[in-house]
Amino acid sequence: MIKDLLTINGISKWYGEAEKPTLSEINLTVKENEFVSILGKSGCGKSTFLRILAGLMAPNEGEVLYQGLPFTPTHPRIAMVFQSHALLPWLNVLENVELGLEALGLSHSEMEKRALNAIDLIGLDGYESAYPKELSEGMRQRVGFARALVVNPDILLLDEPFSALDILTAENIRNDLMEIWIEKRISTKAIIMISHSVIEAVALANRLIIFNHDPGRIMKEIDVSLRYPRDETSLHFKNLVDTVYTTLLTTKELTTGAKAKVVIDIGYRLPQISIHKLQGLMNALIEAPYYGKADIFALAESENLSANDSLPLFEALELLGFAKMATGDIELTPSGKALCDADILERKKVFAYHLMRHIPLASYIYHTLQDLPKQSSSRQKFLEELKAYMSAEEAIKTLFVVINWGRYAELFAYDTEQDILSLENSEVEE
Repeated sequence: MIKDLLTINGISKWYGEAEKPTLSEINLTVKENEFVSILGKSGCGKSTFLRILAGLMAPNEGEVLYQGLPFTPTHPRIAMVFQSHALLPWLNVLENVELGLEALGLSHSEMEKRALNAIDLIGLDGYESAYPKELSEGMRQRVGFARALVVNPDILLLDEPFSALDILTAENIRNDLMEIWIEKRISTKAIIMISHSVIEAVALANRLIIFNHDPGRIMKEIDVSLRYPRDETSLHFKNLVDTVYTTLLTTKELTTGAKAKVVIDIGYRLPQISIHKLQGLMNALIEAPYYGKADIFALAESENLSANDSLPLFEALELLGFAKMATGDIELTPSGKALCDADILERKKVFAYHLMRHIPLASYIYHTLQDLPKQSSSRQKFLEELKAYMSAEEAIKTLFVVINWGRYAELFAYDTEQDILSLENSEVEE
């Protein structure tokens, strides 16, 4: 009988006085022999969720049960591999791996034996005495895997562990991980992975969990029944990738097929996208062979964009009113086409109008500065206000985006040395 390993009941997490949720009512059960991959737009709470599962962060509401009992992080039932290997540079490979065992109270000889086995398992035999500076980025990440596996965890958590690696290195480590997982050379009973790559998730997982955005919540689950190793060129594989991609980009659609209006406030986590990237994608979309309308997956593939790159791009265009998405397609609006056709000065005016109209935070900053005697304020003032809606890290990212968008639109200027925002153009029409 297949057992339930991990049960997540009603997990919610919020930050700041506004209590705006990052995660809302997450319910999920992970069973033995499952490889679960979590996908979603940037800022949807995926990493926060994983840290709650790891016991590194407490939820505001809900509980995490391990085999039906409250989970306590003091027991090594769960181990985690981060995006960054986070190795201690003054320790060699063996010593870095042994760090994962110090809390277990093992003898030195037992720690060394288990660490050497983990190092050998992950393909680093012969590098036990090497220091992190002597290793390639891929080898360092292998040490991170060895450090997690050395405690023989029942559940292995992976927070985008391959995203910082080059394509070939990432593929090699993924293949090695799947080999030891499928051949039961590790005692791990389940793996939960956050991924920014749809192809990677479909290639590895047998269940996909797609998070909606703001707040993060489970929007859809997709079972992947393909046998390992999976052929990425097969029609079934490509259809699954297309389905996932479409789901990720249409999480706001109504069941009738009509597009729901996205309503945002000043605390909305803006996608981390530069003006340069926005304009680049719009220029590609308006030209042949698309002429303003394209299949979202085809466009992303032709522009060599991963899900992590394309999702925030598409979201930003839609938020600003330059594009609309429905049933797997993205289409430039008349305003989007006007922006593409305009010269640089006219583009700034069009962008400023849409920024003020569609992004409440930009409008709020502009009007706040307008009402101040010197029409200027410290960036810190707005940062503190944003912290009432989101974590400090997300507040910094969101404010960075809106400042850059506002500077391009010539709504306000920013003095980086004095950390001061000021009004640049008081004649912006709304």
